[in-house]
Amino acid sequence: MPAGSNAKRERQYEHIKEGARSRGTSEGRAEEIAARTVNKERARSGESRSAGTTSLRDSKSASQRGGERSGGGPQGPTKDQLYAEARKKNVEGRSTMSKDQLRRALGR
Repeated sequence: MPAGSNAKRERQYEHIKEGARSRGTSEGRAEEIAARTVNKERARSGESRSAGTTSLRDSKSASQRGGERSGGGPQGPTKDQLYAEARKKNVEGRSTMSKDQLRRALGR
């Protein structure tokens, strides 16, 4: 959790981290995403000592953008994320499947 945060930001951090973990993101990456998002929100609302220009220039907050700049875009989840979901659902032959095959096997 970023230093100098309040209870609201701690809840926000945990919520973002759990959301990333449920999508198959590694623990370390989930923590990084959550920390960056919370830090940016703190900067936008004036809770931090300094703020980067993109934090202040963005027309929408990270939560309002909904990940539109995260690289997911129209391709949807990554192959690794689909594979992790297939592993949880015990899909047979998942190790040799392509991204499209994994998507079809999962009913997407």
